[in-house]
Amino acid sequence: MSLARRALLASPILAAPALAQSGPTAVLVPYAPGGASDVVGRILIEGLAQRLGGTFVMDHRPGASTTIAARQVARAAPDGRTLLLGTIVTFTMAPLALRNPGYDPVTDFSQLTALCDTQSVLVAHPRWESLPQLLEGARARPGQLSYASWGVGTTAHLPMVDLTSRAGVEMIHVPYNGAPPALTDTIAGRTDCMIALVAAARGHIESGRVRALGAATLERISALPALPTIAEQGFPGFGGVAWYSLQGPPGLPPAMKTRLSEAAAESFKDPRTLAFMESQGLGPTPTGEAALVARIRRELELNRGLMQKAGITPE
Repeated sequence: MSLARRALLASPILAAPALAQSGPTAVLVPYAPGGASDVVGRILIEGLAQRLGGTFVMDHRPGASTTIAARQVARAAPDGRTLLLGTIVTFTMAPLALRNPGYDPVTDFSQLTALCDTQSVLVAHPRWESLPQLLEGARARPGQLSYASWGVGTTAHLPMVDLTSRAGVEMIHVPYNGAPPALTDTIAGRTDCMIALVAAARGHIESGRVRALGAATLERISALPALPTIAEQGFPGFGGVAWYSLQGPPGLPPAMKTRLSEAAAESFKDPRTLAFMESQGLGPTPTGEAALVARIRRELELNRGLMQKAGITPE
């Protein structure tokens, strides 16, 4: 490493933006505690603290399909003390599903970097033994079976709209303020099924509290290799991946943006971290501001088309 590069990293505002402030840096998490976002959040805050110094803490602000946390960050001071654990929902779904999300998904933030991709699985109360049985039950009792989600226009909602539309069945959508309460009610049988992140659902699948009916991804999930995809079960092309990202308020100093982006991205590239991520249904993703902004713009258009196809109007 050159002397100039070492001097750059040694600069207090670059090497430790959190330390330039009095107090910890809050990473706002738009979901309730206990879900997959906590797994990603812990990797992030530990990685930032290790690489930048200072104290980073998770601050859970669930609700309104992740927009409560996003609005707070969009309006925060550009001092590096308030950051957002962003999601595909926050930036490419909620802005389309809500009449007034309270922010522009591109211009109202300092777009720092994507962090990781996530994989999802359709889980159901154990009374449902297979995807065909669940869909046949919904077909026999239109509008009586239900599926949980963590909000309107989320990655737990839109895929179920797509699936029920393809299958020609009617199910009730029950939105919650976060994945943990949605999964809790599916385990208890108060809802029949839901799309859940592997990181949140795997332990419950292995214990038998819920049954995995299909991977909601284009390819099988390495953490659950015996589980067929939903696409394999008669719905070709169904599935995809979601993602987490890091954003700050608009107007962050360029040097701070660079250090936060680099430190966050590096936190998810350590070999041991990658091995742990794979066990949790998480994977690496292209990093950096340009790649993140391009992804947001591209997926906004894709999801706008899906919502129009499903007949979803902003609420």
